[in-house]
Amino acid sequence: MPTPREQIQRRRLRVRNAIRNNSDRLRLSVFRSGRHIYAQVIDDRAGRTLAAASSVEKDVRASHKSGADREAAATVGKIVAERALAAGVAAVVFDRGSYRYHGRVKALADAARDAGLQF
Repeated sequence: MPTPREQIQRRRLRVRNAIRNNSDRLRLSVFRSGRHIYAQVIDDRAGRTLAAASSVEKDVRASHKSGADREAAATVGKIVAERALAAGVAAVVFDRGSYRYHGRVKALADAARDAGLQF
């Protein structure tokens, strides 16, 4: 029987492989820890990160009490969308990793969409 960690890794790889194999677009990847949330726009073909944002950044930390709430996630989503649009990226595929699409992950995605990023 697989351990919980192995199940998480399988889920993450299943989502990422479905995204990589079926899309020519760039990937908006989300990582969520207990204290912060991180997002980056990745070009898998070139192996480069084109835009990134996180709740660790000074301006986000100054405006929010915690980096682990929906408001901080929404701010990070808005910032990463603005940086991606400045880098010339208009459409991405959302990579939620092994996380369920609710809470902070959903708040980040909705804010990125509202800021003009298409996925």
